[in-house]
Amino acid sequence: MSGFSGVRVPPEASAPPKRKSVALPNLSNLLAMDISTLREQFPILKQPVHGMPLVYLDNAATTQKPLPVTDRLVQYYRTLNSNIHRGVHFLSQEATQAYETARSAVARFMGAGSSRQILFTKGTTESINLVANGYAQALLGPGDRVIVSIADHHSNFVPWQQACLRSGAAFSVVPVLPEGAIDQDALRKELKKGAKLLALPHISNVLGIENPLKEIIGEAHRHGCAVLVDGAQAIAHTPVNVAELDCDFYCWSGHKAYGPTGIGILYGKTECLEALPPYQFGGEMIGEVSIEQTTFAELPFKFEAGTPPIAEAIALEKALDFIQEIGFEQLARHETALVSHAFHRLQEIPGMKIHGGEKNRSGVISFNIDGAYHYDVGVLLDQLGVAVRTGHHCAQPLMKHLSVPGTVRCSFACYNTLEETDRFIQALEKAASMLR
Repeated sequence: MSGFSGVRVPPEASAPPKRKSVALPNLSNLLAMDISTLREQFPILKQPVHGMPLVYLDNAATTQKPLPVTDRLVQYYRTLNSNIHRGVHFLSQEATQAYETARSAVARFMGAGSSRQILFTKGTTESINLVANGYAQALLGPGDRVIVSIADHHSNFVPWQQACLRSGAAFSVVPVLPEGAIDQDALRKELKKGAKLLALPHISNVLGIENPLKEIIGEAHRHGCAVLVDGAQAIAHTPVNVAELDCDFYCWSGHKAYGPTGIGILYGKTECLEALPPYQFGGEMIGEVSIEQTTFAELPFKFEAGTPPIAEAIALEKALDFIQEIGFEQLARHETALVSHAFHRLQEIPGMKIHGGEKNRSGVISFNIDGAYHYDVGVLLDQLGVAVRTGHHCAQPLMKHLSVPGTVRCSFACYNTLEETDRFIQALEKAASMLR
């Protein structure tokens, strides 16, 4: 093991610390469907890593793609490849119909009132930057305020920080409680000061804790504050109905929901989107151009400059079909059982510190082990065939709040199994014993 770069291995293994005794959860809620049949849809899971069977627990970074998604991508490029909307020929018309059908499928999936409220972007990051840029340009000024949480991903933190710097608005950051949810008392105090917009995660990508969105959104609206929700970590784990939530904006990335990379979604209420100026110029978003002036297309095309992610959008529809065929209720039972089992098994490891509580946890567990640097743990786990994420997870303000340089993060998806969870724990115990 001495050949691992950056891994601190003690010259002599000390006696292992005494295990904790932790009551394990009831596992009767594991996925009712045949998990082996489901895993056949993900050929990548069969490949070995360093001579070991792969245990893929980095799903919060990106999920693997089922065959219907990859097949649809190949089918598009083999049989339908064409630019859309402006072409009069057969392929262009067929591709346009498939692309707009995908937009309608996303609208139904999210409970949006109209497909005009659905914008295709490159991902959650671009979706948030689109809104933040519009606010900085036209809707924010000195005396205004934007609120974010300390648990926000950099993609929902930095764009608003920079928008406030550009516009002269105040930038407020509210803390999270020890169990991981946003501190609603602190949030209320900030809302009472007056705010134009609140940006928060539906589920923290580090802590895995789901925020009570409906309650928070209602409180914000009572103070005249619009709400943008970063749903990147939620969209594949819990049903989202934007009409019921009454959020003003909701965004997510396709690659975190079994879809392709390079495709993101921004939902916005019609009046909110129409209030924003265009984000980019040229191509698809044009109404009419003259030397004197330019007019812009109506929603949603006003924000989709250039050739859009056609293949990715069409394949994303297949990813949504995949999720819906399993069903969120069954997905939640399966993932909750796995996360709960892992949460309790992790507590058996001496020196374990899990960040955030068990309640309202969805898909993600971040932790540190006393005496073991997070990066070293991740490298050793990789050598044992287990893929996890280490580092600050694009949440450096939260790491400072937790008083750690980074964490180890395991994250689960529908294709993970109880056996994989136990293999992860066994590998982690081995890594921890080497690093203490």
